[in-house]
Amino acid sequence: MLSRGRTPRYLVPFHPKHVPHFFTDILVIGSGLAGLRTALAARRDLSVLVVTKDGLSLSSSAMAQGGIAGVLSPDDRLEDHVDDTMAAGGSLCDRGVVEQVIRESAERIGELIAWGTDFDRSGVRLALGREGGHGRNRIAHARGDATGKEIMRVVANRAIQAPNVALWQDTFVLDLLSHEGACRGALVWNPRHGKTLVWAKQTVLATGGAGQLYRETTNPEVATGDGLALAYRVGAELRDMEFMQFHPTMLYIAGSSRHLITEAIRGEGAHLVDRNGHRFMPDYDDRAELAPRDVVSHAIVTQMEKTKYPNVYLELSHLDPRLVAERFPALVALCHDFDLDVTKDRIPVRPGAHYMVGGVTVDSEGRTTVPSLWAVGEVASTGLHGANRLASNSLLEALVFGVHAGVEASAKAGELIDDFRAVRLENQPLEPGSEPLDLADIRNSLKSLMWRNVGVRRDRDGLAEAAETLDHWCRYVLDRQFSDPSGWELQNMLCVARLMTRSALVREESRGCHARTDFPGQDDERWNRHSYCRRDEER
Repeated sequence: MLSRGRTPRYLVPFHPKHVPHFFTDILVIGSGLAGLRTALAARRDLSVLVVTKDGLSLSSSAMAQGGIAGVLSPDDRLEDHVDDTMAAGGSLCDRGVVEQVIRESAERIGELIAWGTDFDRSGVRLALGREGGHGRNRIAHARGDATGKEIMRVVANRAIQAPNVALWQDTFVLDLLSHEGACRGALVWNPRHGKTLVWAKQTVLATGGAGQLYRETTNPEVATGDGLALAYRVGAELRDMEFMQFHPTMLYIAGSSRHLITEAIRGEGAHLVDRNGHRFMPDYDDRAELAPRDVVSHAIVTQMEKTKYPNVYLELSHLDPRLVAERFPALVALCHDFDLDVTKDRIPVRPGAHYMVGGVTVDSEGRTTVPSLWAVGEVASTGLHGANRLASNSLLEALVFGVHAGVEASAKAGELIDDFRAVRLENQPLEPGSEPLDLADIRNSLKSLMWRNVGVRRDRDGLAEAAETLDHWCRYVLDRQFSDPSGWELQNMLCVARLMTRSALVREESRGCHARTDFPGQDDERWNRHSYCRRDEER
């Protein structure tokens, strides 16, 4: 019997004689940009299965507004982009990885153009924008503020047409399968066929982030940290789990979903003002609205406290209305639905959980610490982002690491014998709990707790309270076996929330997007290092 509160190895019971089996050379879990680019980089003589728990159109990649950063102009230099990335992420960035990713930026973005991505242009050249933390205009964007949607249109169509790539939508990955220390595939479920054992020579995690752990987030509903929990349960090392980036400007209107408002709008000259109309960012940083995201988020929270008000505002009325309409058509349409004219009215905003900077530890090719398991995109901790991601570097990272992981995973899969076989794995059923659980209530409570205690600002008392509460919830939720995604997602969210909270409690300093009010300074002597989590160290 599982000891109460300890993370289970497998979420559900299964027996190899009672479920169907499926075999593929490479299994890719997740259908955002990182996952699909991995699939497209795989050798054409290998079979690739892409599994996603919703549809192809629902991902953080598709929701990306600002654009994709790269050295795309003769006025820019690789060294400048590297320096800006290092300045945002600090000493926790791996300079070698930063240089690798940025060095490949022009080639990877050029591929997107060759495939038909319709980036915005100024004459014959790409129209390049600027965002917080960037010293130069280097952000390529498409259809104004619909860059992610346009890129995913092209990449998804290419994946659909690839003869060696199969796509399983609406399929939930329950757990990674392991044997003799290596990953052997995954146990998946969908409402039509139930459970299936998918055996793969190589498995790639590309599941995205964990913003849904927070009450206020820019992330889609699917971003529940599943890949992080999958990796943890299979024994992979996770790194820097305390670093969740909060986007400074999330639309904050009663009755509205929480929508991201790209910081490219601040790059075009929009101002942040408080309830009294005071432009406050120059009070906090010489770069004003173009400071990195952690600086702007902290400033907004401070200003909200000073003015005793739940939000601040974006002010665009001083900008050319035609520029705003052409550059940000999605924002204009969204605000219009709530009777806001962005050329005249202030837009209410506040920070929201946006990007998981920490994640599964990988090397420069995407290998995790578990043999035959790879991780790419937001679920991975590559060394590119350090303690705080620079704006618009994420889509670039997804492309570069997707290519590297696809090529290297193909090489490894090609080394294995053709008669790759299943191994005997099973998980016994547990006695069901006698008391039914209100999963929605626990989930809502979890999201509120994380926003309140593990949010933009943290302190020992709040983190300790969160850790104690999460441990209590885990004791009666993790040792149950649920029968549908609502329970499995909750278990994944609790697992990841506990790791994030424990890591934040241990790091007694403020660095990047991890801010401790009781340790406001950066302590390089003690904490200029990564933090790590592994299941085999769980007590």
